Amino acid sequence: MPALSAGWLTQTFVHWAYSPDQVQRLLPDGLVVDTFDGAAWVSLTPFVMADVRPPGFPLALPSFPETNLRTYVRDRNGRDGLWFLSIEVSSPVMLAARAVGVPYHVGRLEVARRGDAVVYTGARRGGGPTYEVAVRPGELVRPGPRDVWLTSRWRAFTRRLGALWETPVEHAPWPVREARLGTVEETLTRAAGLPPPTTAPLVHYSDGLHKVRLGLSHPVRPARGRSSGDGPPATPHPRPHCTNEGGAR
Repeated sequence: MPALSAGWLTQTFVHWAYSPDQVQRLLPDGLVVDTFDGAAWVSLTPFVMADVRPPGFPLALPSFPETNLRTYVRDRNGRDGLWFLSIEVSSPVMLAARAVGVPYHVGRLEVARRGDAVVYTGARRGGGPTYEVAVRPGELVRPGPRDVWLTSRWRAFTRRLGALWETPVEHAPWPVREARLGTVEETLTRAAGLPPPTTAPLVHYSDGLHKVRLGLSHPVRPARGRSSGDGPPATPHPRPHCTNEGGAR
């Protein structure tokens, strides 16, 4: 039984390249930055959470906007996944996930269609970071290796009580459209401890996925042959590759 089921709809991916060192210093012990063509990537992903069904809820919650700031990592066992730098959400119900270290923040979020554009806006409660993203979706495209690398992640890592945890994610591959970026103004990267992006972003859009399952969170198993106090193995940044282990976020 999943810990939560939902649909992720009307989703935009805005990806920026960073140097690995800039991202690694934001990660907890036990995780190393994952790279593609020598670059670390940070993605701003606004979308609509729909048909959300936490365990024990007889009815789905009303749809609400959510926006993630995430990066791409590997654990001591070499498995890839996501590390969330922050998650903006308009539904206070989701704050319960802070119990397993998910960095949720409540704010005023909106997703709106204005002509042929999709516009996402948000402001964290208490005068925190803000963002505005506007895109014009285009035709469906066949994802290339980098697109798959950025959108095919099957687990999310969190840190709770000094331990690294993981949450499995299952769903079909993302249907990806080309997208033209009209506006991107945000202070989420700065609030997370990153310098302002210096390169033009890579942008994707997806109509979304209606069947997403998040499994129960559990502690990450120590790497075989290593003590729990050891740092992650010293390995070179991975060369470009595609992973297909189960379901992606």
